[in-house]
Amino acid sequence: MINIESATNEPFRFSLTLHNTTFSRQLYELKAELPVGWQMSSRVDGSTVTSLNLEVGQSREIALEITATSNAKVGKYIIPFKAVSPAQTLSVALEAVVKGNYAAIIATPSGRLSEELTSGSHKDIELEVRNSGTLPLQNLEVTSQLPSGWETSFEPAKIEKLEAGKTRRVKVLLKVPDKTIAGDYAATFNLASNNVSSQAAFRIFIKTSLLSGWIGVLVILVALGCVYALIRKYGRR
Repeated sequence: MINIESATNEPFRFSLTLHNTTFSRQLYELKAELPVGWQMSSRVDGSTVTSLNLEVGQSREIALEITATSNAKVGKYIIPFKAVSPAQTLSVALEAVVKGNYAAIIATPSGRLSEELTSGSHKDIELEVRNSGTLPLQNLEVTSQLPSGWETSFEPAKIEKLEAGKTRRVKVLLKVPDKTIAGDYAATFNLASNNVSSQAAFRIFIKTSLLSGWIGVLVILVALGCVYALIRKYGRR
């Protein structure tokens, strides 16, 4: 019996050797008795196959991948695997041990995924990382995808370990460059490790700063004043 442990969202990978011990060339059909909903693929030299031709005394390596359903219960599953030809049937028992599942969510404590900033300003955004699976997660890293010129820093930038069902807060300092045009922008915060990935898509609305607004008003007033002075000066002639 060959035993492999894995999570439900990761395939069970078995390596088998098929050897033709008969006195003639054989075409072997590859079969497995899988639990309902499970999937299997078999590869030889990188190509997916469902059957295999072997000459007398020939051996070939088979890479077998079995994927459990996402709701498979924790426990041991015995999977009979057979290579069947007209002359013989070769069988082996595969033991797939489901140890749980990996899952994670990145969001905000309030669920709000929008913010307002002014051009040239910065803001603290609080994110919440939750282990929504049944297995511990390790080395969770938070990154961002931002408009050109924008900057972020994270505290912490990496979570070394997060147990199942637990949450961790991450503080994000978001900086918007000067002269950013007012409008709607998209910012995405990504969570990733070897086992999971998740993202939170934010809508960021950039407003014109109050100082910029007053400067604009002042420029307009000065321009109007100049036009009025020119009209008075040359309008009398």
